[in-house]
Amino acid sequence: MPFSDLFWLYCWLEGGASFCHWLSNTESESLTPPWSKYILFFLVLVNVPGILALHVKKHSDSWIEHIQILKIIVEMFLPHMNHLTLEQTFFSQVLPKTVKLFDDMMYELTSQAKGLSSHNLEIQTTLRNILQTMVQLLAALTGCVQHVCATQESIILENIHSLPSSVLHVIKSTFVHCKASESIYSGHLHLVSDLLQALFKEAYSLQKQLMELLDMVCMDPLIDENDDVLNMVIVIHSLLDICSVISSMDHAFHANTWKFIIKQSLKHQSVIKSQLKHRDIITSLCEDILFSFHSCLQLAEQITQSDAQDNADYRLFQKTLKLCRFFANSLLHYTKEFLPLLSDSCCTLHQLYLQIHSKFPPSLYAAQISKAQQEEIAGTFLVTLDPLINQLLTFQPFVQVVLDSKLELPSELQFPQCLLLVVIMDKLPSQPENVQALWCTENQLTEATTRVSLLKAIFFNFEQCAGELSLPVHLQGIKSKGQMEVAVTLYEHVCVHLCTFITSFHPSLFPELDVALLNAVLSANMITSLLAMDAWCFLSRYGTAELCAHHVTIVAQLIKSCPGECYQLANLSVLLRRLFFFMAPSQQVEFIQKFSPKAAENLPLWQCISLQALPTELRKQAACDITRVGIAQCQEWLSNSRTLGELESLNTLLSALLAVCNSASEVLDIAQQTAIMEIGSQLWAFLNPKLVTGQPYIQQTLSFLLPLLGVFVQTLDPHLISQVVTLQTSLLKLEPPDHVCLAVLDFVSSLGKFFIPQAFQDKILPNLSSIFDFLLADRNWIIEQHTLEAFTQFAEGTNHEEIVPQCFRSEDTKNKVISFLEKTGFVEETAAARVERVKQEKGIFWEHLAKVPVEEAKWSSLQPYSKRARHEFPLEEEYRSALQAASGALEAIESLLQKSPAPEWFLMKMETLQERIDELKRRVP
Repeated sequence: MPFSDLFWLYCWLEGGASFCHWLSNTESESLTPPWSKYILFFLVLVNVPGILALHVKKHSDSWIEHIQILKIIVEMFLPHMNHLTLEQTFFSQVLPKTVKLFDDMMYELTSQAKGLSSHNLEIQTTLRNILQTMVQLLAALTGCVQHVCATQESIILENIHSLPSSVLHVIKSTFVHCKASESIYSGHLHLVSDLLQALFKEAYSLQKQLMELLDMVCMDPLIDENDDVLNMVIVIHSLLDICSVISSMDHAFHANTWKFIIKQSLKHQSVIKSQLKHRDIITSLCEDILFSFHSCLQLAEQITQSDAQDNADYRLFQKTLKLCRFFANSLLHYTKEFLPLLSDSCCTLHQLYLQIHSKFPPSLYAAQISKAQQEEIAGTFLVTLDPLINQLLTFQPFVQVVLDSKLELPSELQFPQCLLLVVIMDKLPSQPENVQALWCTENQLTEATTRVSLLKAIFFNFEQCAGELSLPVHLQGIKSKGQMEVAVTLYEHVCVHLCTFITSFHPSLFPELDVALLNAVLSANMITSLLAMDAWCFLSRYGTAELCAHHVTIVAQLIKSCPGECYQLANLSVLLRRLFFFMAPSQQVEFIQKFSPKAAENLPLWQCISLQALPTELRKQAACDITRVGIAQCQEWLSNSRTLGELESLNTLLSALLAVCNSASEVLDIAQQTAIMEIGSQLWAFLNPKLVTGQPYIQQTLSFLLPLLGVFVQTLDPHLISQVVTLQTSLLKLEPPDHVCLAVLDFVSSLGKFFIPQAFQDKILPNLSSIFDFLLADRNWIIEQHTLEAFTQFAEGTNHEEIVPQCFRSEDTKNKVISFLEKTGFVEETAAARVERVKQEKGIFWEHLAKVPVEEAKWSSLQPYSKRARHEFPLEEEYRSALQAASGALEAIESLLQKSPAPEWFLMKMETLQERIDELKRRVP
């Protein structure tokens, strides 16, 4: 090396900072060869980190010198370096030390910030110097990025891979510090706010420049895995981390960062798709959608409360709403391109849909916003969720998540789940058969994972929406030609869409439809059962007459196969009654031939059928056949042993006779009507209060007998009416079950049409007033309501007006009746209060179902208490002997008490014996 070269190197090493100062004031153009060559040669030989280590001082003075040197290198040396060797000669050597320098400054800044105050000028000066130095460091990094952008048209990431990672680390740390500045500077933020703002702007500018650089990166699509791929993945996920920091700081910048992430992910999709952490990207995007959506709802709520449109809140609302739409479209775009790789993100996407709809009307948990804002949000943002569901419709992992048999949702997400299932159901008709089968068939993927069918899920989730059904919430209706669109209840919404779906159901899936409808009809939940019945009736009307007849036959056979009274039998009975109206006359004739009313074994069917569904001649024939068989069977029961075990068949006969009297009494001749009344009179003689309260089957007999007598109340013997009313009065004192009370009300309300002869008024009227007074005071709201209606019907029709005031003996009962008649006394309740009440009721209801086990009620069992067979009790004689001995001892004590007073200890001993007797009674099953 020539002496002159060595001299300059010596000057550099010895001169240090002074040389740098001179160089910083020298234009790069004036460094003519060979001086620039010497500098470059030196950089290669001695390594740039050696320069940064010159004259290391502590804290800010040292940091300032380092930054000055970095600026010199970037401004004067960097333009002369070969861009192909930048990574090896500069970035990999300088940037790690630069990042460490920045981290040291950030640590010092955060540590010293606690002592910041307007009185401590030293710390204030130190912090401001550090911030200024950090701004200069960011500017130097910006210069690096700008140089690469300016000198290369196409960039290979491997040639600069240290630059993006270092810059993104600095940018993220800067944004995190700015975001937490209020807490870091403890109320003294104003002392450094100008420099923090400058720092944020510099980081903002640096990121924009970096994204411009990254947009110039080219990657070989034929190479699946190399350092370039991994570096690009790291860059994308680093930007993702920055998104989570700046989401609440600058909405536009946040959106632009997301736009860049999506753009780069799609641009390099072919090579990075298997390396990207799709779940992290989807999760972050969904979180930002929810955050923006909640902000949008809060602004809409403020606008609604202030009732103003032309203000800053409304403009901000519109801006936030557009941001929601942007994020949703980004999600839509990303999902479309990477769908096969999103199996572990389906749960997140499912929850996103549910969370959005749980906060939007008509959800019970929605924000209170105006109709105008609702329409604006729906038209701008919610419409983007529909194509998202279209994309996911054919994706099996999404199907599994939505229809998971173990899916447990909180109460606020049950209604949105029901809406989602209806939306999916609406989309299936346009899908091929395999997609319909994917949604409409059950499948057990593993031993622990089962997917239910869509229809089963709809009925189940519909059942969960008790609050929304009872309020009820209203949804957008279906537009019809020439008619205005009207809001519909949730029940109408689901029912209409379900019936529409049935019309396009693929024939190969009809067995799934049959199973789903039947299971829902047999549901213990009444509203679910009614929905299934409505859908089934629509199917019968929409299909052929043969299909309807086939369904009626199946339901009839199911009813006949039911072993005893149960809610499933009641549901099937209602369904049969409804379906029978849709049968063609020729099919009804075939039904009568197949299930002849002349046969006693078919009466369980005919008790369910309204004869009004039959043409006149068929109705008359069926009514006469049922009446003839019913009367004959009842007479046979009365003339035989009258065992309790035969009460089930007797009740079926009475129910069938009652069905005839309610739906076809006009076709019965006088002889048949008289025969029915005679049967009723004879059966009544068999009843007494204790027997009724002791045997559930006899309670059912009474429940059929009372309305049956009520049909012929005008022609009943007053003596029989007196007996009936007297028994009812005695029975109510024993607190019978609700269905018995309702039967009592049915009969006494019919007495308003009956003129009670003078000779029977003293017996009947007091009992009538006692019955009404007792039931009007009942705490069961169902009994109370029915009593008020029955009393009103009785009071409006009776000729014995003097009894009306006697029916309520307390002032509370009187006021209750007056309020009911005048339709006053209702508690005023705002819409918001009603929603809150329904939410509380829903929570209490489901909490009760989850915690309280099903117990047998006092009156629940319909099975009679059968007599025990002798052979089951081998010690019966011993029991009899012991009881006779105990009875004899009691008779002896009774005799002693008649002769002389008992000693003082006698009463205590008797109480002890009583306790033992009670204990023995509890042991008897």
